Amino acid sequence: MKLVRFLMKLSNESVTIELKNNTIISGTITGVDMSMNTHLKKVRMSVRNKDPTNLDSISIRGNTIRFIILPDSIPLDSLLIDDSPKNKGTKRRDLTRTRGARGRGRGRGRGR
Repeated sequence: MKLVRFLMKLSNESVTIELKNNTIISGTITGVDMSMNTHLKKVRMSVRNKDPTNLDSISIRGNTIRFIILPDSIPLDSLLIDDSPKNKGTKRRDLTRTRGARGRGRGRGRGR
């Protein structure tokens, strides 16, 4: 399972996120998208060498996140189960038959 898929399941969980610039953000996850952009509510943000700030909501760009600290109360084993359906790839033989009876050979060239 991809990390992003796991994080997408953490809606309404309180987490602490440390950014690459050493800013620490604590809040409740409202959503995570495929780029790992994380949206939080009820946020407390501690910027380095400044007083902590309380915010209603914040969006964090995914590539600025260093790590996410999860609470101990999260049931990791149930969240880590990969429940997404597996895509079965198309077989190569089936692909060639749908494109014509002769197969994929080199062909005759352009307009000849």
